[in-house]
Amino acid sequence: MNMDNASYKAGQAKGQAQEKGNQMMDKAANAAQSAKESIQEAGQQVQAKAQGAVDAVKDATGMKK
Repeated sequence: MNMDNASYKAGQAKGQAQEKGNQMMDKAANAAQSAKESIQEAGQQVQAKAQGAVDAVKDATGMKK
């Protein structure tokens, strides 16, 4: 194995490691985005339920006009 071949193989390995790292970063970013969307959706559901509870109380107490 000559130096040029060793250098080429080292470059190939480095490129593959960088690509793997990029893929892992993309997966982490996608997971974070998905979690953020899930949290936002849950927040909207909680908000809607709270508003429904307020409306129910207003109906029950005759405060809703």
